[in-house]
Amino acid sequence: MRVVAAIILAFISTSALADSVAERKHGERPPSAIEVISGVYNFSRFQQGLLENTDLKGNAEVKNLAALRAEEAVKRDKRLKEVQEAIGAELHIGKAALASPSASLVEPEMSDGPAYVRSFYAAQIPEYESIIGLLERYLVAPDNAALAAFAREQLPLLRAQVRDAERTMADK
Repeated sequence: MRVVAAIILAFISTSALADSVAERKHGERPPSAIEVISGVYNFSRFQQGLLENTDLKGNAEVKNLAALRAEEAVKRDKRLKEVQEAIGAELHIGKAALASPSASLVEPEMSDGPAYVRSFYAAQIPEYESIIGLLERYLVAPDNAALAAFAREQLPLLRAQVRDAERTMADK
């Protein structure tokens, strides 16, 4: 009887350990404040890049949305700059980091008309998912209260924006 109980307990503890390891592998370590700040700035550059791209090819709907998102990015960056200064975080941004946000713009640049509108929305979704995931992982174990408050403030806005992009893309 004791052997059966020991086997059952061993199985349960192994399952719990496997779940714990899977959670850590899936989420890995929570990002640091510097990684979050850098990620948010990269996302903002992506949104501003969309505005520049729509100046060349976009229709009025796309241009207006891109302008709105770029304006929101500027406001978010100002708020983030306050948080960054409050915590004394300094970013060291290299040329590779500056180039990466434009990589998602390749498809919209190659399209025109309705295809451009669909690809404009489609290009945004992975960027939104990436920044939302970064903020969610940070909030698992935040290392700064001010940045955690900023992340909590931004998440509902970003989630609503990605839902809007998904819905609009499905309609196009």
